[in-house]
Amino acid sequence: MDRKLNPPSCPDCDGITRRELLKSVGGAAIAVAAAPLAVLVTPRPASAAEAAAKKAVAVAKPETLVKTFYDSLTETQRAAVAFPFDHALRSKVDNNWFIVPQTIGKFYTPEQQEMVGQIFRGIHNEEYLDKVLLHMKEDAGGFDKYCVAMFGTPGSGAFEWVLTGRHCTIRCDGDSVEGAAFGGPIFYGHASQGANEKPDHPGNVYWYQAKRANEVFQALDGKQREIALVKGVVPPEQGNATVKLSGKDGMRPGIHVSELSRDQKLLVEKVMADLLLPFRKADADEAMKYIKANGGLDSLSLAFYQGADIGNDGVWDVWRVEGPAMMWYFRGAPHVHTWANICRTAGTV
Repeated sequence: MDRKLNPPSCPDCDGITRRELLKSVGGAAIAVAAAPLAVLVTPRPASAAEAAAKKAVAVAKPETLVKTFYDSLTETQRAAVAFPFDHALRSKVDNNWFIVPQTIGKFYTPEQQEMVGQIFRGIHNEEYLDKVLLHMKEDAGGFDKYCVAMFGTPGSGAFEWVLTGRHCTIRCDGDSVEGAAFGGPIFYGHASQGANEKPDHPGNVYWYQAKRANEVFQALDGKQREIALVKGVVPPEQGNATVKLSGKDGMRPGIHVSELSRDQKLLVEKVMADLLLPFRKADADEAMKYIKANGGLDSLSLAFYQGADIGNDGVWDVWRVEGPAMMWYFRGAPHVHTWANICRTAGTV
């Protein structure tokens, strides 16, 4: 996927106005907008009209809907949530922050809320979307409690749509950010059944990723485990510094994947597939493209941290996969926080 830093236009949304988009999907889009977030937040049997509306709106790419959403903003709304593309907030990431104070449920019209919901749907794997929405409901009270900001101008230059809130930072950039998967660093997490989760993290929608990573650890021999297990304190969470990339010459703790057997490497491949599972295929493919460009799986290191083992059960709650231009940090204590940053080069973001 080729990227241009400042493309003259967006090929996915050129010439498509808000009115034209709504006309292209017919009155069905308006029907969906009448119940703005129910389709996303409260799974239930859909009527024929709602099913048709969902199918019609789904044909529009998230980038197309970002332009339509931007065009729908009033001057008052733009003054509150729209910023220049090079604004510092665009590349910020943290575990619990609001990029603007205006929330989806209170600041936008029902029609705009529906567009935000469809953009969010479009940048995720449809098969995992219900789990993502469940964590948002349990962590913050629902999708409408999150907030959105716009950077740049869709259709006439570089742009990025960013949604943030408790345990979520996610982006849609139309490939405006050169060499950065997901458009920059992202965050996801979940605190199921309370902030201090039990050793098996019941109900946590992301714990499956840690279970897969621990399968790799269990497949290591004694010497390999000594190398992979890091004693002492776990890496701190410090906003963007948490996902700082080490570069080709950087030191990366843990065991190098290049030192693993073929069977062990296959397990690492499954870890990467599980990490990328919640996201749309285009973003997952781009992430893997940048990993391959930096040496592939053999360039990665896998580290498990002994210092935050809930229940002292030897199932490592904190671990990370790191490469020259990639950081995926899963901090599962006291509940799941996950930080990710994958770029073409370490100096991208």
